[in-house]
Amino acid sequence: MSADAKSPVTICVPDDFPSVFDKTQAHERCRKVGDTRVFTARGADDEAELIQRIDTARIAINIRAHARFTDRVMEACRKLELISIWGTGTDNIDLDAAGRHGITVCNTPGINAFAVAEHALALMLATARRIPRIDREVRAGAWPRDLLTQLLGKTLGVFGTGKIGARVIALGRALGMEVLAYSARGDAAAVAALGARAASKEDIVRRADVVSLHLRLAPETRGFLGRREFAMMRPTAILINTGRGALVERDALLDALTQNKIAGAGLDVFHDEPIKPGDPLLAIPSVVLSPHNAGQTPEVIRDGLLRAIENVENYLAGKPTDVVVAPAKARR
Repeated sequence: MSADAKSPVTICVPDDFPSVFDKTQAHERCRKVGDTRVFTARGADDEAELIQRIDTARIAINIRAHARFTDRVMEACRKLELISIWGTGTDNIDLDAAGRHGITVCNTPGINAFAVAEHALALMLATARRIPRIDREVRAGAWPRDLLTQLLGKTLGVFGTGKIGARVIALGRALGMEVLAYSARGDAAAVAALGARAASKEDIVRRADVVSLHLRLAPETRGFLGRREFAMMRPTAILINTGRGALVERDALLDALTQNKIAGAGLDVFHDEPIKPGDPLLAIPSVVLSPHNAGQTPEVIRDGLLRAIENVENYLAGKPTDVVVAPAKARR
């Protein structure tokens, strides 16, 4: 913590859009910590506007990934000491710059794990059973009799074995699926302890009937699935992505879906969010879409926001928790 630790605590929530924080229990708790400013209108995705909103705050609570904490933002916000993220993802934060500028970054890992895993399962079932399309056809007076996909006995490939991936493995096994898993750390023993079999990237994309992505977006995982991987996948395979849109090469995904190189996809995340009108994905009937809301349950919102405030409290008490980046040097 900086030498300015005894000065009044100023806290900014620059990106509460759509709003989940304003006037909540977490907001009230935050106000007891310090002077709190909450911005509920979109605009934090503009770098200059984000700088203006944070201004001289010591602490920023990051709600949405569209607010990008770049090197320039951190350089301009010279009193900023802590970025407390609601959620797990850090791809909107320049972590190297944070360390250089003496800024601590923390997040709330695991809070949304069960909710996101349930959503991944829901997307698997909805895509395999073609539920959205069949629902529309029945409402329109049709009585479709297509053959559907049964998941019992199929192979599930899980990329990423953190808390979300581990729960997806458990749910897949409960359905009677054989589970192959890829650990970014190459920890075969940990994969086996989850009841899955460790496998390489190539083995999973070749063998899996369902591929589910739960990797953290980083330079080494950007475009993790591209044309090479889609060419290896079975034409009956289904892709599920509740991680980040950029884990998949967009053009390769569109080609795989429109050319029937894979059977379908269940997507909760996209390269552009919100997805734009006219996006080709909207016209592909084998795709099931949801608006990056896999973790949007009352329980996750409540517990995650309170955890983000708890991280602020612990930082101010000199005992930071859930630290992703510790300062490389003291803040100026």
